[in-house]
Amino acid sequence: MANLSSSKKMIRKINKRTERNKSLLTRVKTYLKRFDEAVGNKDGEAAKLALKEAEPKIMSLAQKGIIHKKNASRKISRLSKQAKVLD
Repeated sequence: MANLSSSKKMIRKINKRTERNKSLLTRVKTYLKRFDEAVGNKDGEAAKLALKEAEPKIMSLAQKGIIHKKNASRKISRLSKQAKVLD
């Protein structure tokens, strides 16, 4: 347990950031599940719409440093490739 007031404050800040990051990641996972369902149903239009919703969310995570930028780009590339196959 922290003794210094600055250490206690840092713990509070870390916990707040962790909660925010978890909620953002969970939200993106929801969009990715929608995309996976559309791909599973072989519905090209729904997959494109889901990708269009998910792409900016993934990139915003990368800009905020929650996930790495190259990880986000790779993920979007793979999703785009899956959506393109359905056409």
